[in-house]
Amino acid sequence: MKINDIKKDIETLAKYTSTPSSGVTRLPFTPEDKKAKEYIKRVMKEIGLKVMEDGVGTIFGKYKGLVHDASAILIGSHYDTVKNGGAFDGVAGIAAALEVIRVLNRENIKTKHPIEIVAMNDEEGVRFEGGMLSSRAIVGDILEEELDTSKDENGISIREAMKDFGIEPNLATAKREKNSIKAFLELHIEQGPILESKGKDIGIVENIVGLDIYKVIINGKPGHAGTTPMNMRADALLAASKAILKLNSIIKESDSDLVGTVGELIVLPGTANVIPGIVEFTIDIRSCKKKRIKEIMVKFEEILKEIEYDVGVKSSISKVFSLSPVKLSKEIIGLIEKEVSLLGYENLFMISGAGHDAMVMAEHVPTGMIFVPSKDGISHTPDEWTDYEQIRKGVEVLVNTIISIDND
Repeated sequence: MKINDIKKDIETLAKYTSTPSSGVTRLPFTPEDKKAKEYIKRVMKEIGLKVMEDGVGTIFGKYKGLVHDASAILIGSHYDTVKNGGAFDGVAGIAAALEVIRVLNRENIKTKHPIEIVAMNDEEGVRFEGGMLSSRAIVGDILEEELDTSKDENGISIREAMKDFGIEPNLATAKREKNSIKAFLELHIEQGPILESKGKDIGIVENIVGLDIYKVIINGKPGHAGTTPMNMRADALLAASKAILKLNSIIKESDSDLVGTVGELIVLPGTANVIPGIVEFTIDIRSCKKKRIKEIMVKFEEILKEIEYDVGVKSSISKVFSLSPVKLSKEIIGLIEKEVSLLGYENLFMISGAGHDAMVMAEHVPTGMIFVPSKDGISHTPDEWTDYEQIRKGVEVLVNTIISIDND
């Protein structure tokens, strides 16, 4: 196992950013995306893989199996980032997958099933609402209309962005038949503090939480900040603030695995001397049980109605994205656990609080997920870090698990 190759891949991809002085920003279908894609394809070819792209631009690198027409073992992750993110999120999984093939080449290991590295795009959903674009296309969970209705902040649709990028969108060719995939494995940084705090080498993911994203719009009444009496205002930001605080309270009081985040807030007209007339904000809410999310959102809508009356505003709430909780393959979980034990490493069974391409794949094919520790639990920031030795251990587990699946 060569740490230097893993390090080179991660550090090289980190250079392809639109914010070189402030972390990694690599949004889908941008110049940075193109450079990253070219690098990944070049490395795939160097290690002897047959390189392909599907109808949404997802990259595949195929390691030929011994059995003709055998279903493929897919391994990989995503290479897009959040704005001002880190170098390891997603990319660690791609670097790990590339190293798997190098190991097979060095050891002259031949597998019955083909192994396909899949480098996925637009997992984060930062440029376009939704995310998980590549994995949803692979399993056929995207409708044609989404390519036209999902737009970025400049009004550019996914379809337009793809065409400008040089991709002719084709969802039909992107979809894979279930029987063409034997399993999907994703190595990923934990993005949390648990593994490091417990001194564990490997996280074995059993469940991935469900995720709902809502958009809330509050319409108040803009007015002069100096001449409008306090008791005659309909301040949209005041209403939003009350709503956000109440949401935080009811989630904390729920005594469950629920977490909720308001991560985006727009205030209009956004001027210091004008009472806010419109506020838009997002709610990201997650749980292993979809029922809990629904119960909290019913409570929140009741709270919004009370705030409307108290502050004199009107509000609307709409769901813009949803993923159901998933359980990963028990069989693959067992194989990962066995390989961790044989290697002498310490593992922890985990629930992933973050959404991943693995959760999309798990609804359709046997799926496993391996976590490696994140330094101080930090992710989605420039300070994101995972020790390369920890990634090396993860690759060892990944290689051995692939061989076990291949022999199953």
